[in-house]
Amino acid sequence: MRNEGETGGKKFSELAIKYSKEYQGKIQTMLKVPVRSLEDFSVWYTPGVAAVSLEIAKDKELSFDMTWRWNTVAIVTDGTRVLGLGNIGPEASLPVMEGKGLIFKYLGGVDAIPIPINVHEKEQIASIVKAIEPAFGGINLEDIESPKCFYLLETLRKEMNIPVWHDDQLGTAGATLAGLLNALKLTGRNERDTNIVVVGSGAANIATIKLFDSAGFDIGNIIAVDSHGVLHPEREDMDVLMKDNPWKYDLGIRTNRKRITGDIQNALEGADVLIAASKPGPGTIKGEWIKKMEKRAIVFALANPVPEIWPSEAKENGAEIVGTGRSDFPNQVNNSLVFPGVFRGALDARVRKISEPMIVRASRELALFAEEKGLTEDYILPTMQEWEVFPRIASAIAEEGVKENLARVKMSKKEYYERAKKIISSNREMIEKMMDENLIKKVK
Repeated sequence: MRNEGETGGKKFSELAIKYSKEYQGKIQTMLKVPVRSLEDFSVWYTPGVAAVSLEIAKDKELSFDMTWRWNTVAIVTDGTRVLGLGNIGPEASLPVMEGKGLIFKYLGGVDAIPIPINVHEKEQIASIVKAIEPAFGGINLEDIESPKCFYLLETLRKEMNIPVWHDDQLGTAGATLAGLLNALKLTGRNERDTNIVVVGSGAANIATIKLFDSAGFDIGNIIAVDSHGVLHPEREDMDVLMKDNPWKYDLGIRTNRKRITGDIQNALEGADVLIAASKPGPGTIKGEWIKKMEKRAIVFALANPVPEIWPSEAKENGAEIVGTGRSDFPNQVNNSLVFPGVFRGALDARVRKISEPMIVRASRELALFAEEKGLTEDYILPTMQEWEVFPRIASAIAEEGVKENLARVKMSKKEYYERAKKIISSNREMIEKMMDENLIKKVK
């Protein structure tokens, strides 16, 4: 079937609209301290709160120990590159940011606050994010158009003392790396000799190529393709890219050792792996192009809400392993498998930055979890239901942060794991108990 995801997609869309109207949002703030009498108000607010403020005034780091800051993340977006929807604005981005907050809480035990902003100049966004640093333990940039998102991540990582993460770059790259590591194992390939074609040269795939480089792949064996064709040093727009998008320009210089030119079809001739994060399909990637790839080909079609090619068509044309960004197909290669555990570990270790080696470490832990369960063509990554993976990712991130001297709180990997597991499981238990008690009401 060429429309294998259309029926399910329509159903989920209709339910999302219905439930959003009935619940009026997905997340809310909740008290975590007891309030039984006027005396409690005197402790939590005035006059008692003044003493807490004075302690923090003497040592700003105490804000992590005495307020919610230790466990909070701001989800910041300008709404210019939302899912597969494009520039829909900050207000329309809010449902997506709420969904992000839901996943943060349920899978990572993290309190995440959506902050869509009606500002679009990169310098203004950077200024706003830096201004809210005192309120949060981390920043998750979300759905910001390219190349602006590269500037923001690069600048804010340098200038802030809390971890800054752009999930469309780093989360997607981390999940893609983990899935590919296991797909290579199943198809008998290795990281150095695999020929990879990356279709789409936006935030996700540029970050993915950079992460592959950090993980030990031979970047010369990677070919990047954008809407103008194959990226290579002699392409006529390289001077423009050097000025307007130096991140893509850098990859144009360093990738594609064989200097392949032309379009997607030319790039896929003899390729082992296709990673597409481009225009939603179907039809963005055609079945006959998959036939040009090597036997036992690996295809990740990651566009949302509709993959660039339906999994069945990719398999009919020779692909052995197919991943998409959707949860209703096997092998969901999605940043939701990465960011809850990454931020859990980053917050627990109180790191100043999340580096590429830390992300590679998280990806390898994610891949290892699936490998221990037993890899198959339809199981190269855990699903979001396998919540036990998130404390493992958290402890891997935290331990690597200690090794790189980026952590303020230093513990053993086992201690980080136990802490993360306790926080995540207690949050899940609380949410499930609220559902059992009908405090989170079931919709009809």
